[in-house]
Amino acid sequence: MQLINGPGTHTVAARDYVLQVRSAPPEAILAEPDGRIWARLSLLASVDRVDVPDESVDVGAPVVRTLADDGATPTHDGFVVEVRLTTDSTAWDHRTTVLRCFEDRVEVTVHVEGQGRVSTVRLLGGRAALRSGACGSFRSGIEFASVYVPTPTEPVDVVRPAHAPATLGVLGDALPGRLHGVFSPPPLCLALGRSLADGATDVPAGPWLSLAVLAPVSALRFTELRYQPSDGGFHLELDYDGHTVVQQELTTPTLVLRPVPDPWSALARYRDDLVSRDFAPVAGPAPADWWAEPIFCGWGAQCARAPLPGDPLTHPLFLADLPSAVVPDGLPVAADLARQDVYDELLDHLAAHDVVPGTVVVDDRWQAAYGSAEPDPQRWPDLRGWIRARHERHQRVLLWWKAWDADGLPADWCVRDVTGHAVAADPGNPAYLEGVRRIVGRLLGPDGLDADGFKVDFTQRSPAGTGLVPHREPDGGATTWGVAGLHALLEALYRAAKEVKPDALVVTHTPHPSFGDVCDMVRLNDVLERDVAGRPVPVADQLRFRHAVATASLPHHLVDTDQWPMPDRAQWRSYVAAQAALGVPALYYAERIDRTQEPLRDDDLALVAATWRTYRAQRTALVGSQPAGVP
Repeated sequence: MQLINGPGTHTVAARDYVLQVRSAPPEAILAEPDGRIWARLSLLASVDRVDVPDESVDVGAPVVRTLADDGATPTHDGFVVEVRLTTDSTAWDHRTTVLRCFEDRVEVTVHVEGQGRVSTVRLLGGRAALRSGACGSFRSGIEFASVYVPTPTEPVDVVRPAHAPATLGVLGDALPGRLHGVFSPPPLCLALGRSLADGATDVPAGPWLSLAVLAPVSALRFTELRYQPSDGGFHLELDYDGHTVVQQELTTPTLVLRPVPDPWSALARYRDDLVSRDFAPVAGPAPADWWAEPIFCGWGAQCARAPLPGDPLTHPLFLADLPSAVVPDGLPVAADLARQDVYDELLDHLAAHDVVPGTVVVDDRWQAAYGSAEPDPQRWPDLRGWIRARHERHQRVLLWWKAWDADGLPADWCVRDVTGHAVAADPGNPAYLEGVRRIVGRLLGPDGLDADGFKVDFTQRSPAGTGLVPHREPDGGATTWGVAGLHALLEALYRAAKEVKPDALVVTHTPHPSFGDVCDMVRLNDVLERDVAGRPVPVADQLRFRHAVATASLPHHLVDTDQWPMPDRAQWRSYVAAQAALGVPALYYAERIDRTQEPLRDDDLALVAATWRTYRAQRTALVGSQPAGVP
């Protein structure tokens, strides 16, 4: 690596890139070794406080110097180059942007000194008043064509144009602008590409440049990472919600920029970085033999038996297809059909067609209350006995677990709003953590229901908002929040499950490498529908993309291939045939497809039985040598 100083510029010539630092405006132009520019990186930043926006004033020139190699990644000449821009700030005593240049990557952090509650952090851009008289918001310059986003979204748009925003985090639902929480969290790693995609799940050839957020999971106290483009520029935002308190100083998570051949390499290198710094586990859990058995989950069949949606809408029909948006008295919604008699009927019907799952998921809603997780006696008069009967048939039973839900929990175990209303369970609260331990003991313990684990859902319902009141540290900040808060929530559930039943299976839709220690199997989650032009996107294509994300990020974990909702019988059949190559086969339907009400015929269930037989035979033959992600 070389540092070349010229008039008003400093140029770093590394093995994998060239970086030229300029003073006015303060920026670092990042390019390929042949000089083709990736981006004009702004050295400005903003770390807003809840009470004061952070603006740079008296912005001078960046300082460039060489440092001894720290050993993290050896360089040919034994040094790294550091770029520092320190400015006065309207919110902090001092703020410094630091770039550290290695042979294969550039690392960016922002350091502030002072006191205050952090609301939003902006990296690679921020607000400033420059000496030239230019004022307002500044961004990095876009010289790339596209952005790869490693989380499913609606519209389906894996590689989108560089001018389209993207969000990664632990918030979301089906409401407009929020359907990006299907993976929550996904890997916090974007990739910038040179070409536009030809379709919703197409990933063009390289080269690519990855942008990844690197920190121990306990430091990921923001709810979302947002790529925010505007008029040929962009910056990144981290939303802290005011629940992180700075008493003296704060350094943001590290943003790593690295040239890579493709997005899958970006995710794999991201995981390697986390593992090498002890921010993620080296390996996955030791799997029990039964974990890889085919799964039946009753949710799709429940939806297929429900003639109308509930509130919220759970039945996947367009409103135009419904006679009314209000459910008439006496008609069930899908959650009403999580019943003991219904599950017996469904499983008996499947068994009559030689479709016998090794694992059964009792889905939404077997509970009388989501948070306290007591079985509903009207729907499940003898859940313990039912589980025992399934065990006698050599089947295991997972219980659907709705993360974060406060229903049935004491309000003082929860994050509350300013009125005192319980919004979400609080994993920073010792009372809640002890409560989870007792609840899990009752659900999995031999003297309780004796279930075999959990399918965890709704991790994207993390609490968010400056007005919420969590359990607080002595300095007034939240004990835990954001991505870190979700990890703490799952850790409580996971540790309690393993304490009661060491081979308990915990399934989550959290394919972030640092979540490898709180899940056993990664779920590909609900299927979406259309691309940005409104065209249907094939189910199998969507789930192949998700499988690639999951196995790059958590290569030692099993994959639950999921199967809901299917748009029609033909696509369902296509996906049934593809599932065994993508992980553990999962069946959601028994009698008909919910969206179209097409009945499943004998030959349809024969297809499931045949693919399961083949899968089981291959699994038996491959024990001890199976490829990553495929049991």
